[in-house]
Amino acid sequence: MKWAFAVKQTWIDRCFGNRAAIAALVVFMTSSATLVGAWYFENVLKILPCPLCLQQRIPYRLVILLSLLIVITALLRAPWKLLAAGFIAIIVADLWGAVIGAYHAGLEWHLWAGPTDCSGSLSGLSANGSLLEQLHSVNVVRCDQASWRFLGISLAGYNVLISLALVAIAAFGLMHASKHAD
Repeated sequence: MKWAFAVKQTWIDRCFGNRAAIAALVVFMTSSATLVGAWYFENVLKILPCPLCLQQRIPYRLVILLSLLIVITALLRAPWKLLAAGFIAIIVADLWGAVIGAYHAGLEWHLWAGPTDCSGSLSGLSANGSLLEQLHSVNVVRCDQASWRFLGISLAGYNVLISLALVAIAAFGLMHASKHAD
């Protein structure tokens, strides 16, 4: 029993002594919490996502996988170049997420026009059948209308802030990757 505790303690000590692993773990937990929050808004609060909202989730999925791999490789004392490549990939993915979020937030503030599939005029209606029946069958979640705001910031705006915070945390991990590898 003492040996099992000693092994667990060693991994805990390794994690707390390794800033790159801690940074990757924070990125993992924050990205996971963000996706759980998006799921909560969608399934519990019934705030349906628009096509751009769904696109904003893609970088988080990639970052969750990469950050978990970085935690493991950092704890196994992988070569620092491998850790650095992982952190750089996280930074690129989170910057991509921030760009999509900023574009979406700009649409919500009507700073520019968005894609016609979620912010353009309603099209595709035919002369066949009742117009009212056709309108009832169309369910478009608009990208240019914020469905929820807190402190004047929409979910797309919060996505930008979270993505940029993740970039900063990953940059911190990148700076410390060489100190605990090799």
